[in-house]
Amino acid sequence: MDLPRSFTIRESGHRIHNPFTSEKLALLGRALSPAPGTRLLDLACGSGEMLCTWARDHGVTGTGVDISTVFLANARARAEELGVGDRVGFVHADASGHVADEPVGLAACVGATWIGGGVAGTVELLRRSLAPGGIMLVGEPFWRREPLDRATVEGCHATDKDDFLPLPELVEEFGRLGCDVVEMVLADQDSWDRYAAAQWLATRRWLDAHPDDELAEEMRADLTAAPARHVRHQREYLGWGVFALMNR
Repeated sequence: MDLPRSFTIRESGHRIHNPFTSEKLALLGRALSPAPGTRLLDLACGSGEMLCTWARDHGVTGTGVDISTVFLANARARAEELGVGDRVGFVHADASGHVADEPVGLAACVGATWIGGGVAGTVELLRRSLAPGGIMLVGEPFWRREPLDRATVEGCHATDKDDFLPLPELVEEFGRLGCDVVEMVLADQDSWDRYAAAQWLATRRWLDAHPDDELAEEMRADLTAAPARHVRHQREYLGWGVFALMNR
């Protein structure tokens, strides 16, 4: 049980595995201002940057769950680097079935709503771990602009236009799920650039070091196409944000 190696190669230079910069992650933490000792469950936590930095900056404790052994190794190393290894822990597991042993004040799935089969299922999964009065954090793409054709949809790594909603409809969807939106921090085009371009550099460095690897041809094709695909489609049409939700 692990992520495909091609994914971890592309994102080997990332601490945050979505188009959220460290500044925006810190902004979200300041906006929510969790009390010291607040327990955070982070499903599909990646390299654990949210849990580790919020433990350092706000005194939260908690657990991150992810399917990637590579990212979890990074997360544990980051926790030790920041001196919070005694306050956070990481579990190698399928996050789609994970529920906290005890209710938590913050339950998060930032950028991986496929673990619940979409937004609705992910909100329901997070609710199963949430203490009364707690906050859910959901990271999700949305259409900044209406995609004009199939090429744009596929260039944004979607299979159908209905995979994502425009921002107003996404916010309304949270309401239909019985949630109040109490905070949000949105990525911008520069956030997308930082996320995507770091993939290109990581891929090129890997290719230079592993020219004969069995994945080299696939990774070369991806690097050749990715920059133009990003500026033509993803950068222009796809938004992304983290939404803080509370049960009504």
